Amino acid sequence: MPASPWPELYFIRHGETDWNAEGRYQGSRDIPLNDTGRKQADENGKLLRQLLSRDRRQPSDFRWYVSPLGRTRETMERVRRQFDVALPEVAVDRRLIEISFGIYEGRLHKELSHSEMTIAGERDEHFWSYRPPEGESYADLAERVSDFGRSLTGPSIVVAHGGLLRVLMHIIEGYSQVKTVNWFPPQDSVTHFIDGHATVYPAGASWDD
Repeated sequence: MPASPWPELYFIRHGETDWNAEGRYQGSRDIPLNDTGRKQADENGKLLRQLLSRDRRQPSDFRWYVSPLGRTRETMERVRRQFDVALPEVAVDRRLIEISFGIYEGRLHKELSHSEMTIAGERDEHFWSYRPPEGESYADLAERVSDFGRSLTGPSIVVAHGGLLRVLMHIIEGYSQVKTVNWFPPQDSVTHFIDGHATVYPAGASWDD
């Protein structure tokens, strides 16, 4: 795989919400973290601090970006609380908002038929371009994620959404479109993208070495 034009990224997905726990399509709806999600955000902050310390990096080496939705902004706030040093300002970027599922937002995954919205794990190669009514396709999302990437000028820390992490795995790591739309992005981890490769670090483990 050729070297990625993307700079180094640490990516954190927001913590769990009640809609995540219930299996509802959330998308661009502004649903808050639940108690589990807040704990995940705290643990992800500790993990990020540990990873940066392991690699002898400073938080100031990075630009910090967040999606405008409340669940990502609270996740970012909780991540940053785990550091005891001055941190760079956070840039809120609308290109980092979650993929829109249109009229299906708020619906349970199991309520919808394959012809309406196929669930992750059962999607075929056509789902990459499938656009739900009033929503976006993963191809649409990849366009704005790529636009965000072109605006980056150096190493960055990003707190955003599962759909964006899926797309980054396609763009940077080289996941196929089918694997991308069927992969389940974790909420209790930090993903490190560097030199065209991704490493997913689960929270709760020791990564000092």
